Amino acid sequence: MQTTALLKKLSINDVNPGACYGIEGWITDPEGEETVSTNPSTGERIAAIVQAGPHAYEHVVSEAVRAFESWRMTPAPKRGEVVRDLGNALRELKEPLGELVSVEMGKILAEGHGEVQEMIDICDFAVGLSRQLYGLTMASERPAHRMMEQWHPLGPTGVITAFNFPVAVWSWNSAIAAVCGDPVVWKPATPTMLCGIAVQHIANRVMADHGVSGIFNLVAGPADSIGNRLLNDRRLPLISFTGSTRVGQHVAGTVAHRFGRTILELGGNNAIIVTEDANLDLAVRAILFGAVGTAGQRCTSTRRLIAHRKVAKELTRRLVDAYEQVRIGDPLDPAVLMGPLITADAVEEMFRAIEAAKADGGKVLFGARRLPVLGQQFVEPAIVLMPAQTAIVKKETFAPILYILEYDDFAQAMQLHNDVPQGLSSAIFTSSLQKAEEFLSPCGSDCGIANVNIGTSGAEIGGAFGGEKETGGGRESGSDAWKSYMRRQTNTVNWSDELPLAQGIKFG
Repeated sequence: MQTTALLKKLSINDVNPGACYGIEGWITDPEGEETVSTNPSTGERIAAIVQAGPHAYEHVVSEAVRAFESWRMTPAPKRGEVVRDLGNALRELKEPLGELVSVEMGKILAEGHGEVQEMIDICDFAVGLSRQLYGLTMASERPAHRMMEQWHPLGPTGVITAFNFPVAVWSWNSAIAAVCGDPVVWKPATPTMLCGIAVQHIANRVMADHGVSGIFNLVAGPADSIGNRLLNDRRLPLISFTGSTRVGQHVAGTVAHRFGRTILELGGNNAIIVTEDANLDLAVRAILFGAVGTAGQRCTSTRRLIAHRKVAKELTRRLVDAYEQVRIGDPLDPAVLMGPLITADAVEEMFRAIEAAKADGGKVLFGARRLPVLGQQFVEPAIVLMPAQTAIVKKETFAPILYILEYDDFAQAMQLHNDVPQGLSSAIFTSSLQKAEEFLSPCGSDCGIANVNIGTSGAEIGGAFGGEKETGGGRESGSDAWKSYMRRQTNTVNWSDELPLAQGIKFG
């Protein structure tokens, strides 16, 4: 399908689509700077976008605050009906939206469609959640008293997403926030603004069908003007940010200064431990997808392989053989397994990292080549055998580089695994129940996600997603991550004619 026809199917008909949407519709901002969305596979222009400026931002946030006044009083199951229909609308447009993700971001078509499926799944989860926003009842020490806790909507939520998952992460936040009673103000990443505009069009249709407005809002614009306004805006009690650790530090400090809350999904330096008794067939497949999927541009990408010395040589041989079969090219081609990197700067960062690894004694076993015949942002995925876990190995490089480290005993493997600043996702391949349980124990993996005999990528929406250490400590998606979007209130009800005090205190 031609790009123009694709955009039209997603209701993007303007030559210069606006990137700001509020309660009164799309906003044309004369102050808005123009940016160009490009296809990372070809370098071709997709569309020019007029970004949100300061006045448009103020208009949108003000209306989101007003929408909160009525949305928070809408019964949660009714809010869930809106999200249910959002999921249904995404089902209808899964193919073109997934294709747009592939065109604008560069991930392969299967992953583009998979990302939209993730949006559908989280909507389904949120609909059920809308009838389960539960509190507790506690026993009071005072006679004829009842104690309980309840959860109330927190307020308008700012959501800042990254380029690598241009639509799914929005849905993790927006579907949950919406059923919790919170409108969302979304700033998508600049390289994937068109994906944000397409999703907003879908959300607009759903809101109109339900006679509501201001629940899903878009303010696509530059980080310095729009991003920093979100961080400093006291009307937004919660900011959910996905991005680098470096920027996350700025986000955390800025929002904390005004006593706001944050959900931070930052860097990952994810490792897979392969023990001497592991099923190597399973391990190879998981490592390949984890390291090569999305061209290594996932926060959960496998970046380190910690292999027992007894199996390291055979495992490496199998990986090199698997890497040789990876087809690289146009992400819209169903036979392709790896598309381009998002920018030319990302390519340069990859090769700087490889040179640093070689300077530390690393040996390139596969790849580490540019592929200009395919396009300026295409590269071969790299496998680098390292003599030790050096500074470059401990740094997250957002590219398809897999560092291999060998170990002799399990204690050494765990030490290597945890000796990085990041703590997002982790995995072990083993047939040993003892090693598997140790990996999942308090003295095992220090990551927010720890898997046994599956890889580091591809988390399901039913579990809380997030990590520890420099990954930020936030949680999104499933489990009880919904509590981040609400405020807890403890209530005590006295149904007697007496006024006893707690702790047996007598006063007066």
